[in-house]
Amino acid sequence: MSASGSAAEAPDASATGAPTDGPVRTAAFFDLDKTVIAKSSTLAFSKPFFAQGLMNRRAVLKSTYAQFLFLMSGADHDQMDRMRAYVTNMCAGWDVEQVKSIVGETLHDVVTPLVFAEAAELIADHKLCGRDVVMVSASGEEIVAPIARALGATHAMATRMVVEDGKYTGEIAFYCYGEGKVAAIRELAEREGYALEHSYAYSDSITDLPMLEAVGHPNVVNPDRTLRKEAAARGWPVLDFSKPVSLRDRIPAPSGAAMATTAAVGISALAAGALTYSLLRRFAF
Repeated sequence: MSASGSAAEAPDASATGAPTDGPVRTAAFFDLDKTVIAKSSTLAFSKPFFAQGLMNRRAVLKSTYAQFLFLMSGADHDQMDRMRAYVTNMCAGWDVEQVKSIVGETLHDVVTPLVFAEAAELIADHKLCGRDVVMVSASGEEIVAPIARALGATHAMATRMVVEDGKYTGEIAFYCYGEGKVAAIRELAEREGYALEHSYAYSDSITDLPMLEAVGHPNVVNPDRTLRKEAAARGWPVLDFSKPVSLRDRIPAPSGAAMATTAAVGISALAAGALTYSLLRRFAF
């Protein structure tokens, strides 16, 4: 199936009984990692955080191995739960201004993720059809937002950390994952007037099954084994993206305003380290 095929249909208000005095507002909701970009958006900051003393060598080794695991199989619900607990413990007490500085200095070079060309084309197709495009990711909003802007997305929804006295508390203000994603999508849809039954969603992971079920047009992209089986059982389209292209020319160098939005990036930058912690207890570094 082509990348753009599922975006071509426009909702027919007369056929659905919706009001005909105006167009039906719809949106396309995209997961980020392994759906729009070819790798984890959260792992790239391991080395700069290590260089600035926020992470030790063992944590960096774990993050490197976690990148491999993520690319090969992703993470299931149990691993994501362990990931969340590990990350919040690790980043508690980190100085927000230091994190801002690190991310501001390295964002353009480190987080120039490889965006799937098919995803970029699909996003453009949705916009041409008049749909809003929304990035919905468990990664930190400070990483998700600039990528979303570079791709022309209308909105970005992501994880937010709690900050007190300039430091991370180790608590999460909003975890954009699982049912949390659905709650955020429904709230945005109510605010923007989206008809979810005519909207689209895209993800690679079985953990996003609630998001896919929340819209009328679910699609799976490079799905993990469990999601592929679910898609086959339900007759959902399966898209295979394999042509990453550099976003270096699409993402502008970080401005002062952009740097000011990087307060809570620690939660997303360490997510893969958490995954590895749960899987590599039997290994010694």
